[in-house]
Amino acid sequence: MIKDRTPKYMMVGEVAEKMGVSVRTLQYYDKEGLLSPSAQSEGGRRLYTDKDLVTLHQILSLKSLGFSLSDIKERLFSLDTPEDVAKVLEEQANDIRQKITALTASLAEIEQLREEILQMQEVDFKKYADIIVNLQMKNEFYYVIKQLDDETLDHFRRRFDKKSGQKFLDRMNDLNDKIDKLQKKKVPPESKHAQKLAKAYWELVMEITNGDMSMLPKLIEAANQGDSEKEIVSPYLEKSLEVYFSNLGTNPFEGGKNE
Repeated sequence: MIKDRTPKYMMVGEVAEKMGVSVRTLQYYDKEGLLSPSAQSEGGRRLYTDKDLVTLHQILSLKSLGFSLSDIKERLFSLDTPEDVAKVLEEQANDIRQKITALTASLAEIEQLREEILQMQEVDFKKYADIIVNLQMKNEFYYVIKQLDDETLDHFRRRFDKKSGQKFLDRMNDLNDKIDKLQKKKVPPESKHAQKLAKAYWELVMEITNGDMSMLPKLIEAANQGDSEKEIVSPYLEKSLEVYFSNLGTNPFEGGKNE
């Protein structure tokens, strides 16, 4: 049986109804070179085919994912072979997967922020904003923010913006990972390698506090009031720091400003 491959033409109103868009939208896509009708009637009416519907579906899918019309125009592929159509669908599937990942992360941030707000029992938009930024940075100790006073938070706001804060957090996480590896290998806290990491950790502490030792008790108390299972300072790191301070012959927790 020979298939009739003669294209079936549809008027613009029929296409609009099938695809749930307005006639004006189709006219605009034609004007912008995104989707031109495959033919015109003798009276100059736009005529579309089933192939045009597939292209329109591609446009609408990309638009729903937040792509601009100029971006969509660059991402449109020809639909001349089954491989072309399959490639389009695979591209759309990948875009949707990325969108799902982003939306899942946003949903988690919203739910976490909601929990923090309910625990705070007060309206404090500055803290809300700080929590949001730290959630976006994947800072697992974001919950500490609600426990801190305005003076301490103002210090951090002046000290870091989102970009510099992310860089600092990445350095801290990288250092903690190295410390965890030493602990798992049972490297003694007094070893040369452990002491090198203890020194680097303390330098980060001095960097974030600007040497103001009065901030440390506040940070430790705030962390202890949280519900995270991960300790900010592990017993291994605590022991390494004790050895480090002993070798220096000083106790940084005595006194105020450490110059």
